[in-house]
Amino acid sequence: MPMIDKVEQLEHLVKGVSLGGDKPAHWREAMFAMGCFWGAERRFWQLEGVQCTAVGYTAGHTDTPSYAAVCRGDTGHAEAVKVWFDPAEVSYLELLAVFWQEHDPTQGVRQGNDVGSQYRSGIYYYDDEQQHMAAASKLAFEEALRGVGKGPITTEIIAAPKFYYAEPEHQQYLARNPMGYCGLAGTGVALDQSRVLGHLKG
Repeated sequence: MPMIDKVEQLEHLVKGVSLGGDKPAHWREAMFAMGCFWGAERRFWQLEGVQCTAVGYTAGHTDTPSYAAVCRGDTGHAEAVKVWFDPAEVSYLELLAVFWQEHDPTQGVRQGNDVGSQYRSGIYYYDDEQQHMAAASKLAFEEALRGVGKGPITTEIIAAPKFYYAEPEHQQYLARNPMGYCGLAGTGVALDQSRVLGHLKG
C-alpha cells in the first residue's frame, strides 16, 4: 500500500477524525508554511474551530517528496500544514493571525536555527477570498513590523499547489512527543485585524 494511502487512513491523534477522505461540506481548507511543520501543526490544532490538520510538503518541483529529500533541499518543497476549519467557529482571518504571529515571516529560507528552503514562509490560498485576505493581512502585518524595526516580509503567497502528506511519524508529532522539538518563535508583534479589514475595503 502506498505511503500516502496509509497516511490518509490515519486518525488525527487530537481531533479523532480521518486525515484523508471526504470532509463535511461546510468545512473549508487552508494551507500554510511557517518553518518546522511539527510546531506549526500544533499551533493550528489548538485553535478552536479547527477540525483537522495534517503536515506535508507543497510548492516544490517533484511528485514524490520524502522528508529526507525535502531536508536535503532536493525537491523545492516547503514543510506545510493543511488545515480544515469550520468558518462558523473560526474565520480565515483568525487563522492568518496565528500564522503571522507565531513565526517570523522576515527570515527568508529559515526560521531561527532551522535553515533551508523547506522552512520558508508561505500562504497557499484556495479561492479569491483567501487570496485577498492574505494579501491584505500581509500589508497590515508588514506595517506593524516596520514599526518595531523589522525588515520586509518574505512570505510567498500563491494559489495552493498540490499537498503531499508527510510520513505517518510526522503527523501530530508533538501530540505523541509533547516535549519534542519546536523551533517556532514569533516576533512579539500582533496582527491588527481591523487594519486588515481596512485594507480590504481600501
